[in-house]
Amino acid sequence: MMKKNGFSRCAEMYIGRLRKEGRYSTAHVYENALLSFRGFCGTPTVSFGQVTREHLRCYGQYLYSSGLKPNTVSTYMRMLRSIYNRGVELGSAPYVHGLFRDVYTGVDIRQKRALPVSELRRLLYEDPKTDCLRRTQSIAALMFQFCGMSFADLAHLEKSALDCNVIRYNRIKTRTPMSVEVLDTAKEMMNQLRNSQSSRPGCPDYLFSILSGDKKRKDEGAYREYQSALRRFNNNLKDLARTLHLQSPVTSYTLRHSWATTAKYRGVSIEMISESLGHKSIKTTQIYLKGFELKERTEVNKGNLSYVRNCCVGRNKSVKF
Repeated sequence: MMKKNGFSRCAEMYIGRLRKEGRYSTAHVYENALLSFRGFCGTPTVSFGQVTREHLRCYGQYLYSSGLKPNTVSTYMRMLRSIYNRGVELGSAPYVHGLFRDVYTGVDIRQKRALPVSELRRLLYEDPKTDCLRRTQSIAALMFQFCGMSFADLAHLEKSALDCNVIRYNRIKTRTPMSVEVLDTAKEMMNQLRNSQSSRPGCPDYLFSILSGDKKRKDEGAYREYQSALRRFNNNLKDLARTLHLQSPVTSYTLRHSWATTAKYRGVSIEMISESLGHKSIKTTQIYLKGFELKERTEVNKGNLSYVRNCCVGRNKSVKF
C-alpha cells in the first residue's frame, strides 16, 4: 500500500541530497515544482496515488490558466516525472506506462527572443544617463563581447581565468571548457567592473565586482547571493530598456540569444555558434561540433560587435564605445 506522503517524502529526500551536493539551483527548482503541485492537490503532502494521468492533465491546464509559459510548465512536469521515476526505482510507486504522455515536457524555443539589431545597438551603445544603468549596460556589453557569455559565467569568473588577454573558464551549467579573447573595446569596461578586493581564504577571487567573494563556493549563501545579483541585474535591464525606449523585453538571456542570432544572420555556421556558446550538442540537427581555433572565434566575435555598432550609424554618428 502506498503511503499518503510517499511522493512528498521521495521528493524531499532527493532535494536534501541535491543540497548536500551543493546543487542548490536544481534543488530550488524541485522545491518549486513540489510546492506548486501540492498547492494544486490541496493537501499538505502528496501520495504517489495522486499522480495519475488525468490529475496531471488537469494540473497542466491549471498551470497554463495561471499564466505560466510552456517552458515553465514543462520544467514542473519534468521534475514531477523525475520524482515519480525515483519512487518506481525504490519500489514505492507502481510503474504506469505513458503516465506523463498527456502533458507537455518539451522545450518551446519560440519563447526565446533576440533583440532586433537596431534595439540591440541602442541597448549596448546609447547613454542611459545614470551611473547605475551605465554599469548595467557595461555588464550587458561584456556578455555580448564575450561571445554571448551567460550572466552566471560572467559573475563567477575568477581573476585566474584571465591569462594574457584570453579568458579561460569552465561553464557553470555544463562545465564545458571555454576560451574567449578579450577585444580592445572590452578592456575599459573590464577595468570599471574589476574587483579590487583581496581574496579570502577558501573563497573565490572574482574578476568582477558582481559577487562579494566572501562565501565559499559550495555554501548555500553563495547561491543565494548569486540569485539576488541575477534578480537585480534583470530588474536593472528592464529599467535600462525602459529608459532607452526599447519595445522588446530584455533579460539576462537576451544578450546570449542576440549574439547567437546576430551570428546566424551574418551567415556564421551553426557549428561555430554552438561552440562559441559552449553548447554540448545541437539536438535539433544532430550536427557534429567540430573544433575551431580561438583566432577564428575571435574574428566571429569582432564581426558581431562591428555589425551591431555600425547598424544605423548614420542616425547618431557620435555614438561610440
